[in-house]
Amino acid sequence: MIKKLITLFSLRVFLFAGIARGEDFNVVKNNLRPSAYPLITIDPYTSGWAFTDKLYDGSVKHWTGKDFPLLGAIKVDKKVYRFMGTEDVTLLTLIPTSEQGKWVGKYTTTQPADNWTKKNFDDTGWKEGSGAFGTTENEFTAKTNWQSEFIWVRRTINLNKDLAGKKVFLEFSHDDDAIIYINGIEVVNTGNTCKKNALQPLSPEVLATLKKGENVIAGYCRNRVGNGLLDFGLVVEKENQELMPQTAVQKSVDVQATQTHYVFQCGGVNLKLTFSAPLFMDDLKLLSRPVNYISYEAVSNDGKAHEVSIYFEASTAWALDKPLQKSKLEGFTDGDLFFLKTGSADQQILAKKGDDLRIDWGYFYLVGDKKNMIHAIGDSYDLRKGFIYGKQKEMITKRESATDRLSLTQSLGNVNKAVAGKIMVGYDDIYSVQYFGKNLRPYWNSTNDQTIVGQFQKANQEYKSLIGRCNAFDRKLITDATQSGGKEYAALCAAAYRQAIAAHKLAEAPNGDLLFLSKENFSNGSIGTVDVTYPSSPLFLYYNPELAKGLINFIYYYSESGKWTKPFPAHDIGTYPIGNGQTYGGDMPVEEGGNMLVLTAAIAAAEGNARYAEKHWNVLTTWTDYLVEKGLNPENQLCTDDFAGHFAHNTNLSIKAIMGVASYAYMADMLDKKDQAKAYYTKAKDMATEWEKLANDGDHYRLTFDKQDTWSQKYNLVWDKILKTNIFPNQIAEKEIKYYLTKQNKYGLPLDNRETYTKTDWIMWTATLANDQATFEQFIHPVYLFMNETSDRVPMSDWIFTDKPNQRGFQARSVVGGYFIKMLENKLK
Repeated sequence: MIKKLITLFSLRVFLFAGIARGEDFNVVKNNLRPSAYPLITIDPYTSGWAFTDKLYDGSVKHWTGKDFPLLGAIKVDKKVYRFMGTEDVTLLTLIPTSEQGKWVGKYTTTQPADNWTKKNFDDTGWKEGSGAFGTTENEFTAKTNWQSEFIWVRRTINLNKDLAGKKVFLEFSHDDDAIIYINGIEVVNTGNTCKKNALQPLSPEVLATLKKGENVIAGYCRNRVGNGLLDFGLVVEKENQELMPQTAVQKSVDVQATQTHYVFQCGGVNLKLTFSAPLFMDDLKLLSRPVNYISYEAVSNDGKAHEVSIYFEASTAWALDKPLQKSKLEGFTDGDLFFLKTGSADQQILAKKGDDLRIDWGYFYLVGDKKNMIHAIGDSYDLRKGFIYGKQKEMITKRESATDRLSLTQSLGNVNKAVAGKIMVGYDDIYSVQYFGKNLRPYWNSTNDQTIVGQFQKANQEYKSLIGRCNAFDRKLITDATQSGGKEYAALCAAAYRQAIAAHKLAEAPNGDLLFLSKENFSNGSIGTVDVTYPSSPLFLYYNPELAKGLINFIYYYSESGKWTKPFPAHDIGTYPIGNGQTYGGDMPVEEGGNMLVLTAAIAAAEGNARYAEKHWNVLTTWTDYLVEKGLNPENQLCTDDFAGHFAHNTNLSIKAIMGVASYAYMADMLDKKDQAKAYYTKAKDMATEWEKLANDGDHYRLTFDKQDTWSQKYNLVWDKILKTNIFPNQIAEKEIKYYLTKQNKYGLPLDNRETYTKTDWIMWTATLANDQATFEQFIHPVYLFMNETSDRVPMSDWIFTDKPNQRGFQARSVVGGYFIKMLENKLK
């Protein structure tokens, strides 16, 4: 205890001037340089990140990597400093793709003559169809069904002027191999890949052929297997010039659990900028409120007064899936607030599902004070020019556009002492998910008696108190996490907090169940994946077990309703945001059975009773009996680490099955079902004894029962320690920990002997098996080092290499909630 207190008091406390006017607050400085910086974190769709260390060195991006432009600039004594985002190039639709408008082409699925790409080729014998061309799996893009292996498409386009000297790009989507020509000249040859909305600049040679009148774009595509798609059009770069080349000087950045703080020097003024997401899990209505704050404070740094104004600009991309979709924009007032609003023109609610998608239904809002602000909608060049030269005016006429922007400007007056303000950003998705055939509204409006305007008004009224709560929460999280696992562990937990929560959507089922639905980001886009819920659960078990129930209520419903009839749980309930039943291609019988049983027992441990388990006892019994029969020596199947492929006799998966049986016994005992508790506890002990015999490989335990000289992380053992079930002898974990320390690389402990990659969430679980903090920290330091040094600037990846600072895959996933396992262990002691 004395050591822990010394550690806590030795933390460097960073005094940060309060964003709420006139107040100061202390935060414990997080020295981690994260792989990306969370800015706007509402849900899987409304998500904005800085992928660069300096906020002004790149565009704000969605976690998928697509630009979500958000620009910020400050004018000090008539000199403008850009502090956020970049002046992105505006592309205008010249010839639309199928996502931007309708087009018709000629096509054939039979090999044509060699000159088929030329302007003068006679295609009168070809069929005519609407673009895009593709398989039914691409139903939201493909307009003409193409099921054969090969297709050749010709599209005649009309230009109203020559394009020589312009900056023109071919925009195209393809699956798989594609070769595209313009007026007979090859522009792109993709090879065996697939891409959506790729851009290829046109060479001067091609541009010279693009004359006023008729021209031809010709495309070939080969569908090797599965989905097929071919779509293409042209975009042109808008002719403008950079207006804000001068950047501020970023002095610091600090990522806390609920806030990201920046400090900039802008000539004679310092600017403090904070992005706040009041994601408090003890208040579900607030947790689901789709509003974040951007707060700012300007103060003179030279003792002199300076005339200051601040400018924010948002792109319509925040409410679009693809660039150049048409948007509707408008502005209006309500009370003391002014609302700028944008959404797609089409508004096809819940019409798309998948991973690399952004929302294009509902409306994005940029909101500021009605007074002392200029509110405008218009061309980005005109808006910025007006700010720079002081010629801005209110421009809020309703309009439809593919390129216009929203902007707010506030004059802070003659600044010497601190002057503060804020704006708010938010999203009304109208309907969030489809749940077994029924469209569900977001939790904050589950009974359809709330409005987005009302949510912004509440956010405005509660601003000062919520920022105070954010500051207090951030301090407490860092302090508590440091006490549990050290300063580097605390830094990782703080960086993971918003990412883990905002990878979910909160809703209420028709039967009243709470639904906390994850999106399997940067993976396959599944909704409610059980083996994503399992690693993410410690965060939610720690802060609110009701949310942990929300992670699995729908899996219980799926089985208990008879919609899922197998004797083990489903893998998922669909592809986000459509939850009508499992869409994953294979089952994970032992994996998901063990996950559900352990999680339900963990909920019982967190609540001190097993009433939740009692509601689901029949299905829990079915799943447990399956694990008794099939779990000790698993057959050839996938586990949560499915990227490693199918394999049999998986020793770590066997531990999960054994802990599933033990969890059932644990809950039976809490429910005073003594006979069942004794029988299943005995069975789990017997399985563990057999496990030790089969897995023992001398100084460690094997990856699979049948292969000597192999090893793997046995992270599933952690629940034996946390639940205190004492199924496995202590020396098993002790032997493994000692062996793991000999296998670590610079950036962490590999998942097993087969590859150098690892999963950072599992490292946290493995580390928690250690009996002392010093050993625990030996496992944490390499993960901290990776996040601090990785060259892959994306939201936290959980699948990384241990011998080089690169991600192997995955990013922005909820599983980083698993970092809180050490804190959970301490809480349940």
